[in-house]
Amino acid sequence: MKIESINEWQSVAEFVISKLQHNILLLKGNLGAGKTTFTQFLLKNLGSKDEVNSPTYSIVNEYNTPKGKIFHFDLYRLKNIEEVYDIGIEEYLDNAFLCIIEWPEVYEEELYGLNYHTMSIINNDDSREVSFE
Repeated sequence: MKIESINEWQSVAEFVISKLQHNILLLKGNLGAGKTTFTQFLLKNLGSKDEVNSPTYSIVNEYNTPKGKIFHFDLYRLKNIEEVYDIGIEEYLDNAFLCIIEWPEVYEEELYGLNYHTMSIINNDDSREVSFE
């Protein structure tokens, strides 16, 4: 999908919601790609009234929706797998709530055997290319 304006994230969020089958969503893309912007639209579409911010410094933010909690991770600042385990990520992933993980590369090998979706966002000069699997 090609995104040329911020309002088009709405249709991306609707599409992703219609395709979600697993409770883990990995968001990949470089700085400024739109991972948190997408998450804002996703949570709004899921009925959250919470203000959605990047969890860059808190590592994980918790949001409420009518269907339950959503956990939003940003692993950008974590340097190794031990730091990921220190935040207790396994307990979050073991529940039935949606876990959105930005910068999942430091933990991705540990997801082997789990079901999850991956969304990649590639910055172009005036647009974004989004893929979802």
